[in-house]
Amino acid sequence: MDRPQRYAVTLRGTPGRHGPPEVVVVHPTGELTAAGVPVYADEAGTFRVAIEGEAARPLTALPGPGHHTCLHVVPLP
Repeated sequence: MDRPQRYAVTLRGTPGRHGPPEVVVVHPTGELTAAGVPVYADEAGTFRVAIEGEAARPLTALPGPGHHTCLHVVPLP
């Protein structure tokens, strides 16, 4: 089965601030993690994630406080 070429990754808003979540669209980089998981990045290449199923694991530090190790992703057409 082919993997989607784009995913929407949802980043939570700042805890305690009731800010809206941010959605970032990522594309495949052609790279794999050491475990063989595909790496995706935003258009600028500064936000990188490994995607498995419906979850993304950040490979770069996220802006703002808190460190989320599992982010929700949705495949895009």
